Amino acid sequence: QLQLVESGGGLVQPGGSLRLSCQASGSALNYRAVAWFRHAVGKERERISCINIRGSYTYYADSVKGRFTISRDNAKNAAYLQMNSLNPEDTGVYFCATADGTGWGGCPNIEHYDVWGQGTQVTVSS
Repeated sequence: QLQLVESGGGLVQPGGSLRLSCQASGSALNYRAVAWFRHAVGKERERISCINIRGSYTYYADSVKGRFTISRDNAKNAAYLQMNSLNPEDTGVYFCATADGTGWGGCPNIEHYDVWGQGTQVTVSS
């Protein structure tokens, strides 16, 4: 059974960087799209980035475009989110999630993400 574990969160000053990791176990990520979601206090959960099974398509929410980079390494059964130029509005719990990516040229719709990690807290504060 596929399981996901996020790591790499923490406290960072505005303008700083963090790299989140999403490590899969129990099954391969090869045929699954991967997305990162963010849940901030008082806000709805937001999909901020996703990557298709080949890594040939990526999506970024406007709020992170140009600052965050999603990637995947199928050989390591992992995905990553490089976050640069962080600001306090990036504070929240970050979750990785996966969906069956076969048949999708891009990323599956949000409702298809059926395996989730436990989340990692990112706090951007001076």
